[in-house]
Amino acid sequence: MLLAFLLTLLAGGATSIGAAIAVLGPGTGPRFLAGGLGLSAGVMLYVSFVELLPEGAAVLSGGETTPHGTAIAVGCFFLGIAVIMLLDRLVPDAVSPHEFSGRIDAAHDTRDAEERAADTALRARLLRTGTVTAIALALHNVPEGFATFVAALQSPEIAIPVVAAIALHNIPEGLAVAVPVRRATGSRKTAFWLATMTGLAEPVGAVVGFALLAPLLSGAAMGGVLAAVAGVMVFVSLDELLPAAEETGEHHAAIYSLVAGMALMAATLLVL
Repeated sequence: MLLAFLLTLLAGGATSIGAAIAVLGPGTGPRFLAGGLGLSAGVMLYVSFVELLPEGAAVLSGGETTPHGTAIAVGCFFLGIAVIMLLDRLVPDAVSPHEFSGRIDAAHDTRDAEERAADTALRARLLRTGTVTAIALALHNVPEGFATFVAALQSPEIAIPVVAAIALHNIPEGLAVAVPVRRATGSRKTAFWLATMTGLAEPVGAVVGFALLAPLLSGAAMGGVLAAVAGVMVFVSLDELLPAAEETGEHHAAIYSLVAGMALMAATLLVL
C-alpha cells in the first residue's frame, strides 16, 4: 500500500516538471504544448486498451479470459466513461477543463506577441486564468489519483505504465497553470507552487478513494474497477487532451506525438 501511495505521489508530482519548465525558461510554445498533450493522450489510450481493459477482463474471468468476463469488463469500461461524463457535465463551465486551452492559449499568444509590460487588467485576467485552471485541475486530478492507486495495488506491471501515462499527462497541466500565473504575478515561486499543488490532489484522491471504497477492492470487483479506469482515461484523452492539443494550432505535432506516446508505451510494456 505504501508503494502504491508513493507511485501515486510520483505521478502527481510530475506537475512540478511542467511548472519548472514554465518558470525556468522557454519551452511553453504552442508546438511544445501540443506535443506534450498529444504524447499524454497516446500513452493513456494505449495503456487503456492494451493493458487495463484486458487485465480487467482477465480478473473478472478468474484468470483466463472468458466471453462472460470480457462482457462484464466492457460494461464496466463504458460505465467508467458514463461516470466521468456525468461528472464533467456537473462541473460549472467556469472551472471546466474544456475552458483551459482557449484561455491559456490566448494568454500565451499575448505573452509571445507583445513584449511590453502588461497593464493591470491583463495581469488580473491572467491571474484569474491560472487560478481557475489550478482549481479545475485539482478537482480533475482526484479521480486520476485513485485510478493510479488502484492500478498500483493490483500489480507493478500494471502500475508502471499507468503512472507513466498520468505523469506525462500532468506535465502539460503544470505548464497550463504556471504559464499564466508567472505572466500575471511576475513570481516564479508563486507559479511553481500553485502548479505543484494541483498535482498533490492525486495522492489526496488516492487516500480518500481508498478509504471509502477499500471493502470493494477485492476479487472480481478489482477487475471491474480496472476496466472502468480504462474508460475514464479514454474519455480524458478524447474529451480533454486531444481537443486542447488541436486548439494550439499544431495539428501535426499533436498527432505525431500521439503516435509516439503509443509507441513509447508499447516499448515499455514489451520490456516489462
